[in-house]
Amino acid sequence: KIFKNKLERRNIKVYTHRFTKGYPTDVDLIVSDEGYGANEYIQTKNPLVIVTGPGPGSGKLATCLSQLYHDYKKGKKSGYAKLETFPIWNLPLNHPVNVAYEAATADIKDFNLIDPFHLEAYNKTAINYNRDVEVFPILKRILEKITGKESVYKSPTDMGVNRAGFGIIDDEVVRKAAKQELIRRFFRYSCEYAIGFTDKETVQRAELLMKELDVKPEDRKVVEPARKAAEEAQRKGKGSDGIFCGAAIELKNGSIITGKNSVLMHAASSLILNTIKKLARIPDKIHLLSPNVIESIGALKEHVLNAKVVSLDLEEVLIALSISATTNPSAQLAMEKLKELQGCEVHLTHMPTPGDETGLRMLGVNLTSEPNFSTKSLNSRLITYVR
Repeated sequence: KIFKNKLERRNIKVYTHRFTKGYPTDVDLIVSDEGYGANEYIQTKNPLVIVTGPGPGSGKLATCLSQLYHDYKKGKKSGYAKLETFPIWNLPLNHPVNVAYEAATADIKDFNLIDPFHLEAYNKTAINYNRDVEVFPILKRILEKITGKESVYKSPTDMGVNRAGFGIIDDEVVRKAAKQELIRRFFRYSCEYAIGFTDKETVQRAELLMKELDVKPEDRKVVEPARKAAEEAQRKGKGSDGIFCGAAIELKNGSIITGKNSVLMHAASSLILNTIKKLARIPDKIHLLSPNVIESIGALKEHVLNAKVVSLDLEEVLIALSISATTNPSAQLAMEKLKELQGCEVHLTHMPTPGDETGLRMLGVNLTSEPNFSTKSLNSRLITYVR
């Protein structure tokens, strides 16, 4: 309701989709004025209309079928097809790309299978997923009821517009990328479980899929260096409030750079400063941020903003760096290297705070983290993401 109000108050026309009476068993009721007909007809101008949504189960199919019902009542012979990249129908069932899709939907318990309808109709193997296969007999009957003729689709795979498999020119590269995506999903689910966003079964499902492809978390190159950085922080008595965080980044040339947390800054902040100094070939002894500036920001956080933790997160460090760049040529040179971090791989041994997550997201890195809390405060906000 609130979201609808926001859109309407910006003069955006909003349509709502009602619960479909009779769905999924009573096709006569579904395809009637009480079923799809109860929804308002969405006015469109173009002959091809793309219906998209925030994720699975968001009503894309129901919206399309409702429009088809209204179109046929108006004498318009419209049609429906879906553009769905994964799973890729003409790759093997156990291809890492298709397994990675299962990992991406582990929270809703999707799984891939051979499309039995496609096999029966064409005697050809095609890969689809459980929800599409389960709903196809009902969908076929609904389409035939709306159009009044036999459906042109003989299988759920028929309904899809998917040429992704034909675009693969280096299968080995694609396999490696898919395995890395599996690892990233595993870390994401582990963090979401730690903060209560998902269940243990989802984490176990992702772990099982990794074992299926003989993949382990340490196959992500930045994982072990980040863990070693955290261990080093503990050995050297660094860290903050008894928590020792490590971070690592893999640059595009394959080199690994690490950072660790301290009372002055977070591990992500240390990591990025170390990295841009390395890229700019600035000696380690030269400060990009004046100790006085760091101390002043810390004093502001502690004495004015009443923050319990005064060490600087990445977002704060990036702002401080941009200010320092106006008077410090080294800081200016280092800041220019930030754009080279886009697309690099980063791993943290602890879940990022909002300031770290925001900074890393703006830099465009691919982030994973261990399901460890970076603070002892129960009121802290933690965000995890996958690009």
